[in-house]
Amino acid sequence: MKWHKKFTFAVKLVKNMNDCIVIIPTYNEIENIESIIRSVLSQHKSFHILIIDDNSPDHTADKVVLLQSEFEGRLFLEKRNKKSGLGTAYVHGFRWALRHKYDFIFEMDADFSHNPNDLEKLYNACHLGDADLAIGSRYVTGVNVVNWPLSRVLMSYFASVYVRMITGMKIHDATAGFVCYKRKVLEEINLDKIKFVGYAFQIEMKYRTYCKSFQIVEVPIIFTDRTKGQSKMSNSIIIEAVFGVIALRLKKLFNTL
Repeated sequence: MKWHKKFTFAVKLVKNMNDCIVIIPTYNEIENIESIIRSVLSQHKSFHILIIDDNSPDHTADKVVLLQSEFEGRLFLEKRNKKSGLGTAYVHGFRWALRHKYDFIFEMDADFSHNPNDLEKLYNACHLGDADLAIGSRYVTGVNVVNWPLSRVLMSYFASVYVRMITGMKIHDATAGFVCYKRKVLEEINLDKIKFVGYAFQIEMKYRTYCKSFQIVEVPIIFTDRTKGQSKMSNSIIIEAVFGVIALRLKKLFNTL
């Protein structure tokens, strides 16, 4: 009987041991949250999930709490007091992931614009390939975007062209939010210096990775716009990105990045 208990405990321990954490920031994602959690945790490759919820009025966090008993040891929740921006949510998640000794740290949206089936592609690029940062790229093999209006496709595509021109990074999808970092990248980057929130945050993280001479690899994906819930895109996020890229380049030139 004792051996049976020990064996059961050992199996549970091995099952819960994992080198990958998927960070998903949420604000009013009650329509998507259960489905995205179940989809990620049903992948062939075992992943853990960290939800960073910004006190969603629609009680997204409460749904996560209900699911935690079903996915004990695989689903984690950090609740913040107010909506504080995508960038600070991810930095919060990065610190949590590093403290908990994960080797591969993913960024992913809650709305299925990033296909959970592509998580393993990013993991393989880092674990089996040479990537220190693997980017789920919409533009590395053309334009692979579904259900976006042409105006938004053009804005996103030429934003990456603009970033390449200013920074010199050879990245086709600089604003991508579906990525995998090796632990050592986040350990090397000074997270206290991360200042931007939206698109500019995604650019800043890639630029800081690039400036540290880490290997960046783009993995082709198909991006599908959300069908449930509301987009968090705003004019202020776009403006931040436009001027933020210039600020990053100037900081690099003056060695203050």
